[in-house]
Amino acid sequence: MRKITAYISRTVFFAIALTLLVFISLDFVFGLIGQLEKVTETYTALEAFYYMALTVPRRLYDLIPYACLIGCLAGLGLLASTSELVIVRAAGVSVRRIAWIALRPALVFIMIALMLGEFVAPYTEQMADNRRHFLKYNVTQQAPQKMWNREGNEFMYVSAVLPNGVIYGLTRYHFNDQHQLESASFTKEAVYHQGYWQEKDISITHLEQDSIRIETIPERRWETPLTPNLFNILVLAPEDISMRNLHYYTNYLNEQNLKSSNYSLAFWQKFLQPIATASLVLIAISFVFGPLRSVTMGQRIFTGVVFGIVFVLLQKLLGPSSLVFGFPPLIAVMIPILLCIALGIYLLNRAR
Repeated sequence: MRKITAYISRTVFFAIALTLLVFISLDFVFGLIGQLEKVTETYTALEAFYYMALTVPRRLYDLIPYACLIGCLAGLGLLASTSELVIVRAAGVSVRRIAWIALRPALVFIMIALMLGEFVAPYTEQMADNRRHFLKYNVTQQAPQKMWNREGNEFMYVSAVLPNGVIYGLTRYHFNDQHQLESASFTKEAVYHQGYWQEKDISITHLEQDSIRIETIPERRWETPLTPNLFNILVLAPEDISMRNLHYYTNYLNEQNLKSSNYSLAFWQKFLQPIATASLVLIAISFVFGPLRSVTMGQRIFTGVVFGIVFVLLQKLLGPSSLVFGFPPLIAVMIPILLCIALGIYLLNRAR
């Protein structure tokens, strides 16, 4: 039994690994082509390659669920096409036992995805974005709108954030209670000290009743609950933030009476991704024992790709729908997973 377990696990593991290698290679090449179209005098081809290298952890995190789906289809499909699964079942190994054996190597990749999503991808993604920003834009000027935040009657925009508590290109717009703009300031650089930000090289535009007055000051102190950690969260898209920081920032938004639905949705998507990946693997296993038992490898891979696309589309439709129609993001994330689990269990029970 140990030899059977090791053989099936090894076959599925290498099939998933090979699928992931193909996926990440294609994604890297096409992404690099897209970056090469944005090359400038400062943002060179080498820098574009370096940017893509820093985004690899995030790309791996996104691709692992679908690599597990297609890898399991290919690995178990290979065993089925050579009648090895038939021999294993004739030896008294149940379908459920084989399903568990095939799921175990996928759990390794699920754990890798968790580690990447929590401890690696958010930081390398921020490093990549900041480096590209510094090379493509002058940090003393506003770059394309990317990161905004609101705090009371003040709106702010930051051009670039460094992990060590330094921000560049800080623009603050202050409104009165009648929603009229009173002043706007631009700060070239702000450094975080214990509990406050020290702004440097500030240009302030005061909008008075009959005139506009411009003031320039060398330094000023900015008291705000925004910490470097919160700024590091703000510069990333919700899907690129770790779960613990999503939870932290959602609480901050709730304290400011701001909507946190986007970040809540991203949190539940990350929190439930291991279960989503396991449900896709369950579908792959049930397909091999069910409707795809006697088809070619190409048909299995094609079916896996189509099912993966349908799963992604369902997630992308239900997620924004929860924001529009107001039902909990948890339900939107759970629906595709429950459908996969129900279909997988149904097909496995039929194959028994």
